[in-house]
Amino acid sequence: MTDTHSERAKVADLIKDFRFAMVTTRHPDGKLVARPLTVQEAEFDGDLWFLVSKTAAPATELATDPQANVSLSSNDAWVSLSGTARLVEDRSKIEELWNPVVEAWFPEGPDDPTVGVLKFTAESAEYWDSPGGKIATAFSFVKSKITGEPLRGDSGTVDL
Repeated sequence: MTDTHSERAKVADLIKDFRFAMVTTRHPDGKLVARPLTVQEAEFDGDLWFLVSKTAAPATELATDPQANVSLSSNDAWVSLSGTARLVEDRSKIEELWNPVVEAWFPEGPDDPTVGVLKFTAESAEYWDSPGGKIATAFSFVKSKITGEPLRGDSGTVDL
């Protein structure tokens, strides 16, 4: 693993473009379960924030086992973050992160007592990127098929 500043910046740059994440927690029976959550803060500094119901499975499962994974993907980039997560009691953070989309799940607004803040703290990241977008990726794929050379992209593992 490497922890260079440029690779940390690469992970942060990739994450800012993702809106949704799959958050994986451990169910009490030991199974890993992934659920979609909306990333509430686009500037990645090692932490990701999600607004959740305090009684939802991710919140209750993390109270028992804080180990978690957050996976993010698009057509040409993928990030997997390993770390810990916990429910944070912070009404001011809820106000800061609140947006009209969240009201679909919490119609009573940010003062709804069931709204909680899930804070995920990344310890490491793995990423894969196909720079240039869909067209460049498609071109690289065709080139790989014609030449027989493996498809190349940018990837790495980073300690955060």
